[in-house]
Amino acid sequence: MRPRASGIWPRDAPFQYPKGVCRSQDVSGVIVSLDKWIVLLGGMSAVAWLNWHFFAAARRRVSARPTAADVQEAVVVVRGGYNPSEIRVRAGHPVRLIFDRQETASCSEEVVLSAFGIRKMLPANERTTVEIAAPARGRYDITCGMSMLHGTLVVE
Repeated sequence: MRPRASGIWPRDAPFQYPKGVCRSQDVSGVIVSLDKWIVLLGGMSAVAWLNWHFFAAARRRVSARPTAADVQEAVVVVRGGYNPSEIRVRAGHPVRLIFDRQETASCSEEVVLSAFGIRKMLPANERTTVEIAAPARGRYDITCGMSMLHGTLVVE
């Protein structure tokens, strides 16, 4: 036998795939079992539901109510998301958002309004107030600390 050039195969030996793996194998007669179809469809359904839940689900909208001190106030329930997810307020008037966190999930433990430089911790099963002094017109994102929960403050 000749000495090997490099590696474990002699230079003139043809490459062989490991047993059971063959690129030229005819797969036209392969039948996928029912359990594999169930797993495939279940996975596709889970991906579709997650995309719908985080990106396309209809969210509730509410307009903030003015208080006696001319502060616009809205209560936002935090439980798997922000409800309502869109809050409408008038421009030029102070806003008070009351976040009522009704869960212990770690994602919802912080609320972020980056346009106003606000990051506030939300204790579980408690109400937390966030004050915004007379915002300008526009749409402002409300997110959790991980940016998984989304809401919008619409100033008109």
